[in-house]
Amino acid sequence: MGFVQEFGDFLAEYKVVGLAVAFIIGTALTSLTQSLVNNIVMPVVGVFLPNGDWQTATVVIASANIVWGAFVSSLINFLIIALVVFAILKLVDRKGQPKKAAGK
Repeated sequence: MGFVQEFGDFLAEYKVVGLAVAFIIGTALTSLTQSLVNNIVMPVVGVFLPNGDWQTATVVIASANIVWGAFVSSLINFLIIALVVFAILKLVDRKGQPKKAAGK
């Protein structure tokens, strides 16, 4: 068995192409979510902040300035991505289940 054949078998057996596609889609989803949060959600949050700038929103504790605005933005990014991944997994799981017989 030649190297090219072995490599092809490896790609097929471990579904590497599907993994690559999922990675690319995940990267695009991350970019889209960051744009949603930074350009739509956080400016609305900024309206309720005293200086209006969520990126530099801080809390001072003793001599430490804690920049919480950027953290909240990252948290919202994570929550949206987690919600989308959860929804996709539920959809895929439901499609993979056999249909229930009527009346049972």
